[in-house]
Formats: sequence, structure tokens, C-alpha cells
Amino acid sequence: MELKFARTDVDTKPKKADLAKIEATVEKDESVIFYFDRENSHKDLLELQDHFEAKGKSFYMSEVKYGLSDNEYMYQVHIIN
Repeated sequence: MELKFARTDVDTKPKKADLAKIEATVEKDESVIFYFDRENSHKDLLELQDHFEAKGKSFYMSEVKYGLSDNEYMYQVHIIN
């Protein structure tokens, strides 16, 4: 599974991260917040949730709007050991 991090600039393409990279970050810290781009499918984020909940982690996901347009949002994911 490969997910895209939220863009830091409107004109750039989102950076990609695979599950192993995300998992390594979660194992290193007790609590991690990731921001994912709107181009990620909701299904992939739900698979990410299932993966971490199966490992006994708490997983919280929400949409964060940063503009007035309907497509100006990102996903906030908070994973806690």
C-alpha cells in the first residue's frame, strides 16, 4: 500500500510513502500525526486503520478543510501506541 502525504504547496505533487515507512515512524514515537492528501482513496485509509488496529494501536482519522472549496481538504490521521 502506498499513500500520499498532504501537499505543502498547491502546485507540487504529493510525496509518497509506503506502509513500511509509516510503520517505522509509528514504532519510533508514542504518538504520531500524519496528514494525507485528498488524492488517497478512503478505502486505502480504512485499510491503514485496520492494519494498525490489528496491532493494538489506537487510530483516529478526520477530514481537515483548509479552504472554502469542496476539494480543499486533507486527511488527518493520529496513531497512538
